Amino acid sequence: MTGLPSARGAEIGRRIGVGLMYGFWKPRVLGAWRVPASGPVLLAVNHSHNIDGPMVMGVAPRPTHFLIKREAFIGPLDPFLTGIGQVKVDRNTTDRTAISRALGILQQGGVLGIFPEGTRGEGDFASLRAGLAYFALRGGAPIVPVAVLGSSGQSGRLIKALPPLRSRVDVVFGDPFEAGDGSGRRTRKALDEATERIQKQLTAHLENARRLTGR
Repeated sequence: MTGLPSARGAEIGRRIGVGLMYGFWKPRVLGAWRVPASGPVLLAVNHSHNIDGPMVMGVAPRPTHFLIKREAFIGPLDPFLTGIGQVKVDRNTTDRTAISRALGILQQGGVLGIFPEGTRGEGDFASLRAGLAYFALRGGAPIVPVAVLGSSGQSGRLIKALPPLRSRVDVVFGDPFEAGDGSGRRTRKALDEATERIQKQLTAHLENARRLTGR
């Protein structure tokens, strides 16, 4: 498939993320070994802060392509994000180009990162869009829940939009699970049922992650 985000670019992005995240903060990573070592994977990440995506990119054991809102692709960030294999998505419409690229990543055995809440909020998985279920069913990929905790507690003194420098941020990876019921159905009803199943799994993972980290 032409126009697919670069796997090599995503690896470069991961290396940049490692340097930045460990340089500015103190990530504590739990359960990274749960991410399957090969094959298509969906990382479902809670989203309460701007650094959640870069943090997961930097600490995940495999290069990750994130679906990122098109509003982030401004000025020099546009070629940079594209160059490191990230996928621009228009959230206001059915973005067929983004969908095709995301499915292409999974078909090639890559890792696709998604914020299933669709936008930054409380980061508690309370409101899920159907996109994650769609990609899980269409792409035949297991979902690994990821909880980022500590990124939204306080604002930094130097840059208010970022957590305090050298503060600890916990990233907890959960056990992979299948969104479907095993029937292979991709109907609207199957999608709704899968979304409900996913929400229960993600909420349970977040509660477990909070217990583990004391957050």
